[in-house]
Amino acid sequence: MKKPVLVIACGALAREINALKQSHGWEHIDMKCIDAKLHFRPEKIGAAVRERIARHRDQYERIYIGYAECGTAGEIDKIIEEEGIERLPGAHCYQFFAGASVFDELADAEPGTFYLTDFLVRHFRSLVVTALKLDQHPELRDAYFGNYTRVVYLSQTHDEALLAGAIAAAEYLQLNFEHKHCGYGELETSLAAVAAG
Repeated sequence: MKKPVLVIACGALAREINALKQSHGWEHIDMKCIDAKLHFRPEKIGAAVRERIARHRDQYERIYIGYAECGTAGEIDKIIEEEGIERLPGAHCYQFFAGASVFDELADAEPGTFYLTDFLVRHFRSLVVTALKLDQHPELRDAYFGNYTRVVYLSQTHDEALLAGAIAAAEYLQLNFEHKHCGYGELETSLAAVAAG
């Protein structure tokens, strides 16, 4: 017998999806994650998603893709069209956490914005500082971030340690800081629709 629902998700959403599953009692939803580091190579995300779909298609009644477009140059949308399945809304996690209209307002107000989520605050050192070699070559900060003016932290949870980490990240990048609490945004509403069938 097939299981009800599988969400094939970006690893950057694992904590949030698990939190939503627990808070809503979505025991009929399973999740398989793909390494979040693929965001450094978005052209490889599509192949990883296809592989997970092929591996699990016969085990589940429904598969849902826990990715937005995520820089795949349309590959995610091609996959969901071919497979007859759905994905998270929007271009990226900043958009579906904030909601499309709020994100558009933020982007229009200041195009030079570097966004953080809870996941990115937790992993700022490894995914930004170390990955971009800013710890070895601090002069690269201006090369990478010279055209940015601010950091906007789109928080999912109320966590003072994460807020402090986001402020520290902005200070490290020498950018202005803003905080907007979004909760789980369209991640929650989309998964609620999936959970309801």
